[in-house]
Amino acid sequence: MRLALLQMTSGIDPAANARVLAEAVAEARSSGAVMIFTPEMSGLIDRERAARAIASEADDTVLAAVRKAAAAHGVWVHLGSQPIRREDGRLANRGFVIDDGGRVCARYDKLHLFDIDLATGERWRESAAYAAGEEAVAVWTPAGMLGLSICYDLRFPALYQALSGAGATLLAVPSAFTRPTGAAHWHLLLRARAVECAAFVIAAAQTGLHEDGRETFGHSLVVDPWGEVLLDMGEAPGVAMFDTDLDRIAQVRGRLPVIEHRRAIPTVRTAS
Repeated sequence: MRLALLQMTSGIDPAANARVLAEAVAEARSSGAVMIFTPEMSGLIDRERAARAIASEADDTVLAAVRKAAAAHGVWVHLGSQPIRREDGRLANRGFVIDDGGRVCARYDKLHLFDIDLATGERWRESAAYAAGEEAVAVWTPAGMLGLSICYDLRFPALYQALSGAGATLLAVPSAFTRPTGAAHWHLLLRARAVECAAFVIAAAQTGLHEDGRETFGHSLVVDPWGEVLLDMGEAPGVAMFDTDLDRIAQVRGRLPVIEHRRAIPTVRTAS
């Protein structure tokens, strides 16, 4: 089955980002892909979080443009994430799965928020603007059951174990990894999640120098259930196609039935 991956350098203008996304959906269709995956914050990256540009889901112009493109071209879209204003006024870092008729069939709010001080002097406090999600989400797609996550979630394997335990055979990790953390951990963590869950991992990433001054790592990846990297997009923005052999999941899980062998972890006893 042919799928597509968008690697992009999102800016602070939602309209410009929406055009890139719509063009990517069209390119995916012309290349025979049934679904395309996009990065975290596809429609807006802004260090100051520019409240004026963030709308409710019903009024979000980027989401509307992607839904229109999905319906026009008959392509499923995983819009990796988009900043959305919730009814309570707080913001959500929310991912969407959109079917080939333009219908939103799943939503996921990022569970783990990126609050960190890096050795480079970069300081991030995602929780200062965003509210954390409260549930894990998996959804059926033409490629199989897709487990949803966003960026920093990657460091918390229990989420992916829950998703694969619920039937997910593909795991989406849309991201905007910083250069330092990406160079250190990106490939390592994605391959680990694929092996632990015996699932395909599809990670669309932001790349390059953004208008707000941040730099992201790129290297959008597809990893198979055995941990082999099937696609690495490097640092250039663009759309890449990849063909998945869904039989590979059953082959790997038959060889190493890690999901079947999982046990609930008992209370930890500390010994002196």
